[in-house]
Amino acid sequence: MAHLSSLTAAFFSMLLLLLTIQSKTSSAIQLLTSISATNSPWRSSDDLILVSTDHVFAAGFRSSPSLFAVWVYNSTNQTIVWSVGIPLSSSLAISSSGEASLNDTSGHNIFADAAKSNDTKLILNKDGSLVLNNWTSFDTPTDTILANQPLPSNGTTLASSNGKYQLVNATNLVFNNSASYWGNGNGAIRNFSSDGKMFSDGGNWIASNFGSKRALRRLTLDTDGNLRLYSLRRSGGWRIVWAAVQEICTVKGTCGANAICVPENYNEPSCVCPPGYRWTNVEHVGCVLKTGFSGGNSKFLRLDFVTFDKGPDTIDRTPIAFADCQSMCLANSSCAGFSYKYNGERYCVQYSEQLAYGYWSPATKVVTYVRVASSEKDVSNFTGMTSLVDTVCPVNISLPEPPKDSKTTVRNLAIIITLFAIELLVAVMSFWAFLRKYSKYQDMARALGLEFLPAGGPKRFSYAELKAATNDFSNLIGRGAFGDVYKGELPDHRVVAVKRLKRVDTGEAEFWAEVTIIARMHHLNLVRMWGFCAEKHQRMLVYEYIPNGSLDKHLFQQRGTKEDAIASPERPLLDWNIRYRIAVGVARAIAYLHEECLEWVLHCDIKPENILLEDDFCPKVSDFGLSKLANKENMMTMSHLRGTPGYIAPEWVMPNQPITAKADVYSFGMVLLEIVSGVRNNEFRQSTLMSEDWYHPKWAFEKVYVENRLEDILDKSILDKYDDREHFALVERMVKTAMWCLQSRPEMRPSMGKVAKMLDGSVEIMEPEKPTIFYSNDSH
Repeated sequence: MAHLSSLTAAFFSMLLLLLTIQSKTSSAIQLLTSISATNSPWRSSDDLILVSTDHVFAAGFRSSPSLFAVWVYNSTNQTIVWSVGIPLSSSLAISSSGEASLNDTSGHNIFADAAKSNDTKLILNKDGSLVLNNWTSFDTPTDTILANQPLPSNGTTLASSNGKYQLVNATNLVFNNSASYWGNGNGAIRNFSSDGKMFSDGGNWIASNFGSKRALRRLTLDTDGNLRLYSLRRSGGWRIVWAAVQEICTVKGTCGANAICVPENYNEPSCVCPPGYRWTNVEHVGCVLKTGFSGGNSKFLRLDFVTFDKGPDTIDRTPIAFADCQSMCLANSSCAGFSYKYNGERYCVQYSEQLAYGYWSPATKVVTYVRVASSEKDVSNFTGMTSLVDTVCPVNISLPEPPKDSKTTVRNLAIIITLFAIELLVAVMSFWAFLRKYSKYQDMARALGLEFLPAGGPKRFSYAELKAATNDFSNLIGRGAFGDVYKGELPDHRVVAVKRLKRVDTGEAEFWAEVTIIARMHHLNLVRMWGFCAEKHQRMLVYEYIPNGSLDKHLFQQRGTKEDAIASPERPLLDWNIRYRIAVGVARAIAYLHEECLEWVLHCDIKPENILLEDDFCPKVSDFGLSKLANKENMMTMSHLRGTPGYIAPEWVMPNQPITAKADVYSFGMVLLEIVSGVRNNEFRQSTLMSEDWYHPKWAFEKVYVENRLEDILDKSILDKYDDREHFALVERMVKTAMWCLQSRPEMRPSMGKVAKMLDGSVEIMEPEKPTIFYSNDSH
C-alpha cells in the first residue's frame, strides 16, 4: 500500500513538472505591436516578435541565415516577404532621442535615413509594411511585393533570395544582371491591388486572381527565376495563380554549360547532357565532351526541338542553305554545333566552343546539330515528334470495294429480298386495315394489356390517364423544339415527365413503331422512356422524371433581383470533378446512339437544355430520336438547318453538304467548351469588328495554346476551387477534346466513340488545330 502511495505521488509530481514546462514554453515568446525606446535594446536572443494588429504579419530576428525579416505569421511555412542580412548576435536599439540603429552585414545602419522623433516607434502595419517614422520597408523590397506596394521602375526592382535572378526596371527578368529571358511588352509592372489584379504602365491588365478580396496575395521572384503571384489558402498554404514564365526551362541559368533543360512532372526542370557529353563534378560547370575532336574527325547528332542561347560567341549566318550551314561549321575548328529551321527562312546559327542555356520545347521549331567525335557511339534521344510521325501508319479513309459476286448469286438474292419485302408489306397493310375496320379489337387489346406488345416495348397510355396524372397539364417544367414538358404522377406514384409533341401527324401504327424503337434504347446516360399516348391528334411521350433539371440551369445561373431569386432559386455550383463526369457520361450516351444501337440515331439538337441531371448529378441525355417523329412537311423545311443556333455544325448551312454523325460531334464540342467556361457560346463577345474575333472556340484556343493561359477560360464562379495538380489533367483533356470536336471540316472531327475514349484518358490526344467558323467546300 505504501509502495502504491509513493507511485501516485511520483506521478502527480511528474504531471506538475510537465504543466510547469508547458506553461513556460507557451509564455516564452512575447508578441508586441510596437517597439520603442522603452523596449530597447531588442536583441536577437530575446523571445520577442513584432506583429501586426490583425496578427497576419510578424517581424523579428531569424537564424539560419541570420536575418531581420518580415514574414506571414499565419502561413504554414512562415513565408518571408522582406529581409535584410545581419551579423550574428545583433540588436535593434532606439535611443531616448528617437534614433534607431540596426546594422546589416556590411556595417550600414538600415535606419540611417529615418527621421528622429521623441515618439519613435517601430510598427508593423496590416499591409505588411515595417514602418519607423518616415522609413518603410516598402521602399526597399527584396524578393517579394505585397498588395498595394509600389514597384520602383529604375534599377533592380526585385532579386531572388539566391542572388541569381533580378527583375530589372519592373519590366525584364534577367540572369546574373546580364542575360534577359522574359520581358513585359506592356511596360513596367506597377503594383497589384488587394483583390489580386496586377497592372502595368497605361493601366494594362497583366493578371488577375478572381478570388476573395480578403485573401492575402504576394508577388515573388523565386529562386528558380520565375516571377509568380501567390494567393494564401485558408489552410495556410500558398496557391500559384499567375506565373510570368510558362515554360520554366526558358529561364536562363537553370542548367550549366552544354546542358539541356527538359520539363518534366508539372513543368519541373530536369537537366540532361546531349549525346556525346557527360556530367562533370566541377561547380558551375555542366557537361563536357566525352571525346574531343579535331579537323574532319567529327560528326553531327541531331536534336529535335532543342535550342541554345544566341550569346556573344554565336555566329548568325541567316539566310543560308542547310548544306552550307553544316559545311561552315565543319570548317571551323571551334564550332561546337549549329541550329537550323526547316521552314523556308534558312535560319542558321553556329555556336562557338560552348553551348549555353539549352532547353527542349516544341515551340522552338528548331533542330540543333551538336558536334561530336566520329568515334562517338551515343545516339540522339531528342527525336521530338518525328519518330511518332514515322511510326504511325497512314489512315486509309476510302474502304476497299467488296469482291464481285457472280450475276446468278446477286439475281437470286435480289429475288428473295423482293419477295420477302412484298410479303412483309402485305402483312403489315392487312393488319393495319384490320385494326382500322374493327376498332373494337383495339379496345379489347387495351383491356387485355396487349398494348405492351412487342415484348419489352413501352406502355400505351390514354389521353385521359395522362391528363389526370398531370392535373390537366398544369405543371409546366420545360419547353423544347418538339413540344412542352409537364410534371405528373401516375397512379402507382411514379413521378413522370410528359412531353406533348407538336408537328407530328403520323398514324398511330407508324408512331407506335418509331416510339418502340426509341424506347428500346437503354443506356445509363439516356433518359428512360416509359410509355406514350397516340389518340386522335394527341401524341405524347412519358419519360422518367429527372429531379435536378437540365444542365443549363446549373452552368448559366442568373443572379438578379430578390424576386428573381425566389422564382428561380440558385442551384449548387458544379465542381470540376462533377463537370468532368458529366462530359464523359454525355459522350458515352451519344456514342451509344451513333455506334451501338441497332438503328443509327442522329440527335440533331445536343445542347445543355437536353442534358438532365439526377440527384447525384449523373447526366441523362433527352430528346434523342425525336427528329424521326417530325412530319414530312416539317422535315422538308428543316432539311438544311436543324438544331439550336450556337450548336449547329457548319455543314448545316453549306450547300450540297451531307449531314452525318459528325454534326452531333460538333454540337457536343460546343457543349463541352461551355462546361469548362460556364459561358454560353452565343452570349460570348470579344469584338464587333470581325465575326471570327468573337467566335468562342477560336478565343479559347488562342488563350490555351497561344497565350498558355488555361485559367482565363475556366468558369469564374468556381475558379477558386481549381487546383493545378488535381484538376489540370482532366480540364486539359476536356479542352483538347472540345477543340477537336469543333473543327470546321467534318472529316477532321473524331467519332463519338473516340471522343469518349479521349475524355476518359484511354487514348492519347494530339495537339488540335485552331477551330474556324466556316470552311470552303473544295476538294483538298
